[in-house]
Amino acid sequence: MERRAALKNMGMVFGYAAATPALLSIVQSCQSKKVLDWTPTFFSKEQGNIVHSLIDILLPKTDTPSASEVNVHLFIDQFANEVLPEEHQGLMKLTMESFTNKVLAGSGKESLADLDDEDLEPVFASYLKKRTPEQEEQHGEIMDAYIEAMTNGEAAELDEEVACYTFADNLRNTTIWAYKTSEYVGEEVLAYLPIPGEYIGCGDLNELTQGKAWSL
Repeated sequence: MERRAALKNMGMVFGYAAATPALLSIVQSCQSKKVLDWTPTFFSKEQGNIVHSLIDILLPKTDTPSASEVNVHLFIDQFANEVLPEEHQGLMKLTMESFTNKVLAGSGKESLADLDDEDLEPVFASYLKKRTPEQEEQHGEIMDAYIEAMTNGEAAELDEEVACYTFADNLRNTTIWAYKTSEYVGEEVLAYLPIPGEYIGCGDLNELTQGKAWSL
């Protein structure tokens, strides 16, 4: 039951709460270098390019850097490769394959290398839409059944629509989390106070931090 619960919770940001020391080392490595010609370690080259495109669709460059400019794509790839347990890695690959198959089918293109933002964005947006309570319950039951079969060592297939929703939701959550964890965003975008001062429990956020969330 513990393994099943862990697998289910992994749906919720690829299980990133798992390994703090490993996590911190990855964050530091991502902050310390700029990636010009990225060769992924967990994803294939084509999958890595898809991740790179999707995170910038989600968090494009505005008056703040895009997700890729703070190396979120590198972080996700390294985290998946170095931190995630094997069963989590397998589910990530399965859900991404379902998502990219859906994009390919809609675009009429044959390979991931041919896909561009115009192909990816509408499909990504469709799976980021809020589901009804009934849909969420149904998807949860489908995921429960899949995880139970995996846990029991039985043959298991995951519904493609559920897999696509899972991939989009996980990628969104992980991207936002990694973006807020990056050094630049933590220190230059969010409210940053490395040495906390007085505690003001009921202060007005607009007055205290100009409406920004705290970095730490």
